[in-house]
Amino acid sequence: MFFSNKHRYLYIFLLSLYTYINTELCQVYTYFQIDIGYVDAFIIILLITFLVWEINRLLNPLFIKWFPNPDRIIKRNVLSFFIGLVLAYVATIGVDLFFSKIVFHQLYSSILNPLKLTLIYTSLINLLFHLINLVYVYQDQLRKKELEADGLQRMNMQAELQTIRNQINPHFLFNNLNVLSGLVMQKSNDANKFIEAFSKLYMHILQHQDKELIELRKELDFLEPYIYLLKQRFPDSIDFNVEVPYKYNNHYIIPVALQMLVENAIKHNISSKNKPLQITIYANGNQSISVINNIQPKTSKQTSSNIGLSNIRKRYEYATGKSIIIDQENGTFSVTLPLIEVNNYESINN
Repeated sequence: MFFSNKHRYLYIFLLSLYTYINTELCQVYTYFQIDIGYVDAFIIILLITFLVWEINRLLNPLFIKWFPNPDRIIKRNVLSFFIGLVLAYVATIGVDLFFSKIVFHQLYSSILNPLKLTLIYTSLINLLFHLINLVYVYQDQLRKKELEADGLQRMNMQAELQTIRNQINPHFLFNNLNVLSGLVMQKSNDANKFIEAFSKLYMHILQHQDKELIELRKELDFLEPYIYLLKQRFPDSIDFNVEVPYKYNNHYIIPVALQMLVENAIKHNISSKNKPLQITIYANGNQSISVINNIQPKTSKQTSSNIGLSNIRKRYEYATGKSIIIDQENGTFSVTLPLIEVNNYESINN
């Protein structure tokens, strides 16, 4: 609050000095026929300014306690102003009497003009202090409202992001449980390997689905059992090529993003032994990683589940403020994801 400002004594001194300089420039003491030295005049102004400020500083917490509701700010400040003004008048009269009788040894009749002048100054300075304090109060309320709005917006974004994340699991489970069911029914020896790879994959999703970003190295490790599962689902029908230099391993991306892009390519394209789907994952010098596949569109149209590219785009926007790049040319389809450096990710979370 304004009255409790840590620099208040400096403000009091500067305001008193400013006031005294103006009284001299306007020849106020000559006009009011007041015979006083410049040192005494400045000390009186300084003392009155100090008392007005301190009186309001002591009153302000009491009025905040009595009127804590933000809707009663105006009432609180009006009452504080008038009560503070009355007490400031009493203090000003006491200062004038002290200097008149104790310091200057003047008659009571000679105090009238100085008293008028100091009471006018007290009224103006009290009004100024309360107006500035009111500005501080409204700025504080505005700041609180902005923080509340920002908090609500962040909670809403987190809830929406969690909803988007939760869409991954049903899609992942549905595809792989179908494959597992077929292997079990065939009494295949690959069923146990499939279950092991599937459990690793699902454990990875459970451990990292609540994170906004994950190290690229972990995401690439996660792809190994995932590619194994895909080869069980589509034997000899998909060719994978992963070209990611080691220097990019400590960068960050969205969890499960690469898996979803591969799944998206499989969903919309034909893959067979005669026409295998070629999927390449590579990192380039533009601080990004791309997933590229040749276009072999399916003849039958499937209803979109709104999980794929829209999911990844929203998650990138929420987590990093960055956008993904989607490109289709020369018979290939590519999605490029920005790679987030470690320092940038730490600054995001801080």
